[in-house]
Amino acid sequence: MILTLLASFLLTGCTATDGDTIRCGSERIRLLGIDAPEMPGHCRRGRVCAPGDPVRSKATIAAMLRRGPVTITRTGRDRYGRTLALVSVNGRDLSCEQLRGGLAIYKPQWDTGGRLRSICT
Repeated sequence: MILTLLASFLLTGCTATDGDTIRCGSERIRLLGIDAPEMPGHCRRGRVCAPGDPVRSKATIAAMLRRGPVTITRTGRDRYGRTLALVSVNGRDLSCEQLRGGLAIYKPQWDTGGRLRSICT
């Protein structure tokens, strides 16, 4: 519990990059445990990208970010240098909301320690 408190920060002014990545200042933050549809032209050749509407997925994240201060609980970094984190606004986890809305798919291999699974169920 103490580690979670030390690793969590409140931020404002964050923006949605897509349905599973946000930017807070210069920090790029990847939502833990989910894969959302890629924005047009961003699905790399040879990769199977998440199905769905990328514009709606991004718009949902953007709307949630405007509802209040953002709580970031950092869990590590991905291979692209982005911060991996649980991200919530007013107590609502963004990854869980994307999953509930059918706007992303759960990726257990990207869920460090099953943390997302435990809070979304």
